Amino acid sequence: MNYAEIKEYDIANGPGVRLSLFVSGCTHHCPGCFNEMTWNFDYGQAFTADVAGELLEKLGEDCYQGLTLLGGEPMEPVNQKGLLPLLRQVKAQYPQKDIWCFTGYLFDRDLLGRMAHTVRETKELLSYIDVLVDGEFILAEKDVTLLFNFRHSSHSPHPRLTSEVMRSPTLRSRTSLPTATMVPLHSCPGMMGYLVLPFLIWTISPVSSSISVAQKPA
Repeated sequence: MNYAEIKEYDIANGPGVRLSLFVSGCTHHCPGCFNEMTWNFDYGQAFTADVAGELLEKLGEDCYQGLTLLGGEPMEPVNQKGLLPLLRQVKAQYPQKDIWCFTGYLFDRDLLGRMAHTVRETKELLSYIDVLVDGEFILAEKDVTLLFNFRHSSHSPHPRLTSEVMRSPTLRSRTSLPTATMVPLHSCPGMMGYLVLPFLIWTISPVSSSISVAQKPA
């Protein structure tokens, strides 16, 4: 697997301060994609064991709430193979940190409905992902106001609690809570002060009345 970028101290792709891994390779080819260069599976650099080790060490900094996967397409089968060892290590070393994933594949139809039966890594990979933002980008439905909900176009589903799906017979999706938090940046090397992150705070547990519940597809 190749990767395009590892973005440190990212506040745009999930709650809190994130370490974001942009993988290379995507077959969706959505018109208007903001990262078109990452469609090429050979773009960027090889994601080696050394790179994974450096990422894991960086993720250990106290300021990071978690890891975000995007690209490119993290759920392309070849990228699932590359990401699975990393996610195993993340959950083993940092069980308190969350993992978000942005994918153009639909959770119900493509991942659970097809890949879970044809790609060996899919079920285990999903069990480590706490929140999945799914669905292709549709340029005609682009809505920048949805960025505060970590969505890109109006057809996109709300982010999915994928780890809940893999552990229980229910599928839980959620909407964001319009709150703010103060992140102490002195916990990140080379950064000082505080950063206010409005709109970016999500509750993972316990399940509250703001979370809708639907049956998991058979």
